[in-house]
Amino acid sequence: VFDLSKITPAKALQLCTLLPCNAVRVLVCGGDGTVGWVLDAIDEMKIKGQERYIPQVAILPLGTGNDLSNTLGWGAGYAGEVPVEQILRNVMEADGIELDRWKVQVTNKGYYNLRKPKVFTMNNYFSIGPDALMALNFHAHREKTPSLFSSRIINKAVYFFYGTKDCLVQECKDLNKKVELELDGERIKLPNLEGIIVLNIGYWGGGCRLWEGMGDEPYPLARHDDGLLEVVGVHGSFHCAQIQVKLANPVRLGQAHTVRLILKSSKMPMQVDGEPWAQGPCTVTITHKTHALMLYHSGEQTDDDASSLSE
Repeated sequence: VFDLSKITPAKALQLCTLLPCNAVRVLVCGGDGTVGWVLDAIDEMKIKGQERYIPQVAILPLGTGNDLSNTLGWGAGYAGEVPVEQILRNVMEADGIELDRWKVQVTNKGYYNLRKPKVFTMNNYFSIGPDALMALNFHAHREKTPSLFSSRIINKAVYFFYGTKDCLVQECKDLNKKVELELDGERIKLPNLEGIIVLNIGYWGGGCRLWEGMGDEPYPLARHDDGLLEVVGVHGSFHCAQIQVKLANPVRLGQAHTVRLILKSSKMPMQVDGEPWAQGPCTVTITHKTHALMLYHSGEQTDDDASSLSE
């Protein structure tokens, strides 16, 4: 057991090189951000030529959203209800699968832009609009008063509050006039939208299957290993909330191997995997980066506590 507040994943993973090749399984206990940190360290192992020692990764979901964990069958949140022996048994019995990982490059607009483009690695989703604005507000307040944000239910309630507050502000209005979207090089005509979400995995927003929506229309299921991204639009944070409780469908814009989004004017909130920032005019390009070796638990997948309460 390694405590990641005391030792980095890169150091901890060096233990894999002392163990038999292609045999190691790692259980990451934390939120999707922690999982991303570990997967980045595993990518570093590939660069160092330690490919044969790479472990397969299982997840014990301890974060706020846990969408990646939910997608891979490890549930939407863990509160001690399953005994440790059972969790370890599940890890040993889980099936190996691949997870697409994507490179998100953000290049600021302007001829004299000497700053290097921002580059992120994405496992879950990229978005521009109301859900990124909620994440931005949420992060700002969590940094001010961290003690308030220790429970997942409180975190979800605060998230909901930011969603309803944003209904009044509508800072993301007329997004379709401010951005251009290209899927595999083809320009997409955008309807009236406030947000665009680019998905790699099935779950979004803490337990909601965004691409399928209400599940009443025959769309191909979203997969996390097909080299394709799903791109959807939302009309605002109220629409996001309706989708989360299966009262509405997203605006499906298409599937693609590469996504290009040009923000022509104004400052907009963006996020990659829950890490938000405010972004001025730029070009965002999302391309396939690599595969991660993950473990899939074929037990029950769950909607999160808040959604099941509402049901």
